[in-house]
Amino acid sequence: MAEQQKEMRMAYVDTLMAMAEKNKNIVVLEADLMSCTNTGIFKKTYPDRFINCGIAEANMVGIASGLSTLGKIPFAAGFGCFSSRRVFDQFFLSANYARLNVKLTGTDPGVTAAFNGGTHMPFEELALMRVVPGLTIIEPSDPSSCAAFVRLMAEEYGCHYLRIPRKPVPYLYPETETFKFGKAKVLKEGKDICFMALGSLMVNQSLKAAETLASNGISAGVLDILTLKPIDRDAILEQAGKVRAVISAENAQIAGGLGSAVAEILAENGCKCKFARIGIRDEFGEVGTQDYLVDRFGLDVGSLVKKAQELLG
Repeated sequence: MAEQQKEMRMAYVDTLMAMAEKNKNIVVLEADLMSCTNTGIFKKTYPDRFINCGIAEANMVGIASGLSTLGKIPFAAGFGCFSSRRVFDQFFLSANYARLNVKLTGTDPGVTAAFNGGTHMPFEELALMRVVPGLTIIEPSDPSSCAAFVRLMAEEYGCHYLRIPRKPVPYLYPETETFKFGKAKVLKEGKDICFMALGSLMVNQSLKAAETLASNGISAGVLDILTLKPIDRDAILEQAGKVRAVISAENAQIAGGLGSAVAEILAENGCKCKFARIGIRDEFGEVGTQDYLVDRFGLDVGSLVKKAQELLG
């Protein structure tokens, strides 16, 4: 039986549509990427609550911030490279420093940008966003968690950064599953090693790696981090206390992102387990299929398995 999948962009848009029906303050902004994010559906249904800002992402964040001062709940989206590098100062000052209520979405993170290539391949935005005071950073792992977090973003006042691929990903949770900011989910318990993964790509890679390791007599757990900030320190420490080794796995630079966050928590709490990071290692992106790029940058199942075996000796 084929696994059930759904486009993450549709999980995003479907949730916005459902919320907008009940909440007139939900507004959507785009930087001329409606066909990519599929928010053209929202525009057709709610034309007076949709703003195409054109290819001017910094201006889009400024408009979203202004709408927030009027009591609106603005969801602004763009490719991850534009929603982070290009708008960083505007998002930092106009939205976050001003203590406003702006919801910013970055699509096609890391290698999922594929044929858009290195210029559109945001490896560094987790490190950028993580240093913004008070900002909530979410990378859901499946359509259910994506929909749930979009709802939570609308309900909670403050600035949020949502990181999602656009393409179909498998369901890991039932649609009725509940989620909270700062709370990770244990997808698999392990006795020898724990993969602490962020985002659909690396969570699914970690689950496959755990299966491979199990066939070799190694018990591997998988912790779905879900929110990088606030991060679930208690869950990380609890899982680290059960195993001999921990591996962080992210579709991003290992510097400043999940790998750095987990390392800080383990070091500050005197954890004795071995630790390694899987992610991009100080490189720029390039053009290619997602499968090619996963192998090229060492995000593949084989790399996770090999690193686990090395740590366990």
